[in-house]
Amino acid sequence: MIRGIVPVMLTPFDSESRIDFHGLERLTDWYLRHNADALFAVCQSSEMQHLSLRERTALAEAVTGFVQGKVPVIASGHVSETLDDQIGEMIAMNGTGIDALVLVTNRLDPRNAGFETFRFNLEAIMAHLPPDMPLGLYECPAPFRRILSDDEMKLCRDTGRFHVLKDVSCDLDIVKRRLEIVEGTKLSIVNANAAIAHKAIQAGSPGFAGVFTNFHPDLYAWLLANADGADPCVQELATFLALAANAEMAGYPVLAKIYHQRLGTISSVHARAITYDVLERHWAIEAILDHIHNGTMSFRDRIASIEQRHGAA
Repeated sequence: MIRGIVPVMLTPFDSESRIDFHGLERLTDWYLRHNADALFAVCQSSEMQHLSLRERTALAEAVTGFVQGKVPVIASGHVSETLDDQIGEMIAMNGTGIDALVLVTNRLDPRNAGFETFRFNLEAIMAHLPPDMPLGLYECPAPFRRILSDDEMKLCRDTGRFHVLKDVSCDLDIVKRRLEIVEGTKLSIVNANAAIAHKAIQAGSPGFAGVFTNFHPDLYAWLLANADGADPCVQELATFLALAANAEMAGYPVLAKIYHQRLGTISSVHARAITYDVLERHWAIEAILDHIHNGTMSFRDRIASIEQRHGAA
């Protein structure tokens, strides 16, 4: 099963807009050292809409090689409009060695026509993929966010092929309803919204895959493991994570790249998805990053102290 903390990976570029594979290796190692349970190697955070098919498959192959089986690697990368082109993209991605191939909901119904179009395209795509290839679903917000209906959830569940949904509904009631729909199956509902992360975990969501897994995946991992704990740190951490994630609107994914450049993980903050100067447009964003970093380090210290006390007991 794909569950736990699933970082949505960044794509490091050099100053000439080429993929920086040395930076990607360091970034992959950073995720693993900070308690990632799986890696989403090709997704919107990876700027997949701005990558060629060759670049998307190269990313997936590289991350799979860096991980060496330590955690599952999942990838999407089908961005085209036509069904035939998408099938070609997914067949190519399937050959990269990933552990699960993730289908984007808005690509399964590019005109948002409804259930019958979704079902037709889903069945056509599945017919071209190996029957033993684990699949996932992703309510990617670009080019538009297409939330699955309950009937579409049941359709995917009943195929027996799907292992994970990256839930982007940002709605706790929808998450709870989906958890009921998939109860007793291998399909994991992994929430991606920090504002509801704590309550979604308490309701039974077995993981988290929001964009701030690029800042402090280990804090989400501790929240996941201790969501029902009585220590005041649990609720205080949930509040910090929700508030910190609001910075996403200030030029993400460049925002996260600035953070990782500070950490020394990557050397360049270049992005294809964001072409403006983030520091110029989003005033005081460096001060906000300071607060996020200081808060992250403070909670890491508090958690270490809690774990030490529990170990001593």
